[in-house]
Amino acid sequence: MAHKKSAGSTTNVRDSQSQRLGVKVFGGQITATGSIIVRQRGTRFFPGANTFLGKDHSIHAATEGRVSFSKLKRRGFDGRLQQRTRVDLSPITKASAKKTAKASKK
Repeated sequence: MAHKKSAGSTTNVRDSQSQRLGVKVFGGQITATGSIIVRQRGTRFFPGANTFLGKDHSIHAATEGRVSFSKLKRRGFDGRLQQRTRVDLSPITKASAKKTAKASKK
């Protein structure tokens, strides 16, 4: 009879890296041109004004501006109402940028 215990198997210890999906810039925050607002698989969020959809369904900022999210109701092909979340970007003018800079200093 053997007096040594056998070693345990460690074949199932590995795990895949997380994909780091989700909203990267939230409503009310300012973003730069070309930056990623939402990383997603499929279109959970839909692009709106001044945003565009990337090849991997990521939503990017087309201009510098303030991010806002809004809910839309759309009628599907089967006649049911569907609620969708749209990501919009309102462009920042120099006057509004000065106001936000003054407000943040206070």
